[in-house]
Amino acid sequence: MISKSLQSLRRAVSVNNYLSENDLLRDPVYRRLWLSILISTFGAQITLLALPLTAAVLLHATPTQMGLLAFFELIPYVLLSLPAGVWLDRIRKLPVYVVGEVAIALAVASVPVAWWLNSLHIYWLYVVGFIIGAVNTTAGTAAQIVLTQIVPRERLIEAHAKNALASSGAEVAGPATAGAIIKLLGAPLALIADAVLLITSATILRKITINETIAPTTESHFWRDLRAGLSFVKNNRILVNLALIVGGWQISYNAALVVQILFATRTLGLSEHAVGLSYVAMGVGTIFASAVGNKISQTKGPGYCLTLGIFICGFGWSVLALAPANYWGIAAFALMLFCLATGGVFIFINFLALRQSVTPEHLLGRMTSTMRWLILIPAGPGALLGGWLGEHYGLRESLAFSAISVLVVGVLAWRNQTIQGIKSLPKASAH
Repeated sequence: MISKSLQSLRRAVSVNNYLSENDLLRDPVYRRLWLSILISTFGAQITLLALPLTAAVLLHATPTQMGLLAFFELIPYVLLSLPAGVWLDRIRKLPVYVVGEVAIALAVASVPVAWWLNSLHIYWLYVVGFIIGAVNTTAGTAAQIVLTQIVPRERLIEAHAKNALASSGAEVAGPATAGAIIKLLGAPLALIADAVLLITSATILRKITINETIAPTTESHFWRDLRAGLSFVKNNRILVNLALIVGGWQISYNAALVVQILFATRTLGLSEHAVGLSYVAMGVGTIFASAVGNKISQTKGPGYCLTLGIFICGFGWSVLALAPANYWGIAAFALMLFCLATGGVFIFINFLALRQSVTPEHLLGRMTSTMRWLILIPAGPGALLGGWLGEHYGLRESLAFSAISVLVVGVLAWRNQTIQGIKSLPKASAH
């Protein structure tokens, strides 16, 4: 099933006849990057379901343990982001990106091995989550910079929207495929499929050639370079306000993330396969948002589109928190996933493009890692809080907290003149 899907996707991206003359997908380098993103996202959909389902169903994890699983995946961002940014500004980014894909493949493949050896425990899932977070801290930052080396700055929103469209194709087919694999093989063994897809993605990335100029390191000083990155972000009003708004969204998102699988399986009674089918709604939301997000940003402004995404997420969590435990509740779960994907795309295509557009090339690594550090500092406490609320007060109450808190963030973003005043991508400042 996976191999047939990948073959059809390769045929689709190889046909230029259906593309406009200035379409980014006509660029063979960007097209290869786009295909890699599509394949790795397809695999990520399997892990997105299989890892928490392994914890929730096979290991009978409590809401607090689910919160810890998310926390261990997030803590590397806090610990490693800042030094990783300094390091990335001194080296070539593409090799880091490639090695990262392989490292995550090995990490997720270790879960079925531990299960086969009868040694799988929630603590091992914590270790795997930490490894995935550590790799994403470095390789994920490198991947974002690689995009700016391939795509002109003025087309970054378009590129991020197309990347989201690549992800949406995987998110439509991925969850149903993941659910079928999980039903057939079990959640741990399904992770082998993700490992294979990540290796495939890394192979595609290795064939990309980027002419990257590395600044001389003979006079570099780690702490001075680190302070320079922090200072740049601190002195840029757009970056500071983006960090505050998206950081606030992260609290709500992670609080909901740790309980939504538990709510689906324990409150709504969905099977692993049914959860996978429900996640198709997330792919549909990503397709919708990818198709209209760039247009909204162009007509209303990036700040408007980002804020709209926050309100859409809040609506989805509100509906699920109030949903009854019947067929209407199952529909509400799918609607929440659609809203989460739509809102998430609206937020991040603008967040990523804005922060990249205002940053000089030699500071991209430090800016990216600093911004990821700032927005993910609240994410870990958000995950722990969501798990704690779910265990001590109830899963609905945890979802209600996410809904109310993110709507407050949306109101604050709507009243933020710096963000709402952005009508087009600004230019990078001299630094």
